[in-house]
Amino acid sequence: MKYVSTRDNSKEYNFEQVFIKGLADDGGLYVPISLKKYSTDELHKLKNLNYNELSTEIINLFSSDFISKEELSSLINKSYSTFREKDVVKLSNVGEIKLLELFHGPTLAFKDIAMQFIGNLYEYYLNNNNKKINIVVATSGDTGAAAIDAIKGKSNLNIFVLHPNNKISSVQRKIMTTVEEKNVFNIAIDGNFDDCQNIVKQMFSDLEFSKSINMSGVNSINWARIIAQSVYYFYSYFKLNTDKSVSFSVPTGNFGDVFAGYLSKKMGLPIDKLIVATNENDILHRAISKGDYISREVKETLSPSMDIQLASNFERLIYYINNSDCEITADIMKKIKQNTYQIDKQSLETIQKDFLSESCNEEETLSIIKNVYEENNMILDPHTAVGVGAIKKLSLDDCVVLSTAHPCKFPEATNNAINKHEKLPEELQYVLDKNENFQVLKNNLEEVKNFIKSKA
Repeated sequence: MKYVSTRDNSKEYNFEQVFIKGLADDGGLYVPISLKKYSTDELHKLKNLNYNELSTEIINLFSSDFISKEELSSLINKSYSTFREKDVVKLSNVGEIKLLELFHGPTLAFKDIAMQFIGNLYEYYLNNNNKKINIVVATSGDTGAAAIDAIKGKSNLNIFVLHPNNKISSVQRKIMTTVEEKNVFNIAIDGNFDDCQNIVKQMFSDLEFSKSINMSGVNSINWARIIAQSVYYFYSYFKLNTDKSVSFSVPTGNFGDVFAGYLSKKMGLPIDKLIVATNENDILHRAISKGDYISREVKETLSPSMDIQLASNFERLIYYINNSDCEITADIMKKIKQNTYQIDKQSLETIQKDFLSESCNEEETLSIIKNVYEENNMILDPHTAVGVGAIKKLSLDDCVVLSTAHPCKFPEATNNAINKHEKLPEELQYVLDKNENFQVLKNNLEEVKNFIKSKA
């Protein structure tokens, strides 16, 4: 399979280039030139595969020029061997709502599913190439922890994680900053997640700098993340054992997880609507419901992984709804940078064929946590609560809510809602008392670059 950039589709790339680079040199995101669309018969054949087998089948479509199917299968088995759930993910019922639990990996968030795979994919690449890679990633809370767990201790790999200082939960931070391996560097930026993400994107665009440190990225801009996350849409649909199309409600920040659902739909999975569920940082809700893509000041909320205004993966959707026109996409991305982009009526109608959206404020989020606990004796994390709130507001049936994180990571939210919180699993209790190690830096590109250069 060949790939192009959303901002210049005249050059073709292979999977290795797409995976190792992460972001295209022109600032665009990589997308495949064409996609396989499964027939009903082909989907039926995939239905009885276990999670690892299904991952192998789907990911192999995108990566066969990089890794053989046999080696891929072995790598996937290794990646999910540490998960607390045998089937990697779990479908559970909360009253009439179906939850897809994605938090059974080592750092208790859905990011583990793609990140454990990616960590082993880097190791596979480096075993075959005598190189050293420096991974630089921005996190709104969960990506960083999942990436660190996947990369820590691996030879010829360093990881630098930028998080917004004092703007993620203490448990999220401690899972990252108590890691002792020498190839892990945590950087707290005096700013918000969008500031962290902007610094990382600027470093990628500085070709002299990015090449000098052999920089790679594991944010959801990396196509390998998207394809690994698409698997659980297929798996959960098959587990429902239905012939009808199903909707998915996705707590959304950077648009990567919900874009994986869009990819699954484009590949033939019977998905009706993808619900973009946002907190008070509701730019995606405003965009999808009425075309308003003007960013506002980021508010701190109880669901910090969604405290984002500029969703990086939205660029891939822009590319597809504009018939893969890279010039239109590049022009729209300029408008987004200038904060002047309004979605035109025709594009909005195209988006609304596949997407719905809703937002929940803080009061509503706490109320959902409280109601679900009282009615079902289950504690939701605040992001999942937003996903539940969205489908309640939209009054949707046949809908699966992606449960993206374990509630123990957000004790402040659950204490506020129900005056109790879930304990960390036994194997993670140690982070509560262990010394933390992170560097606080200003929201300044050169300062961050100098720090990374000094460690890389």
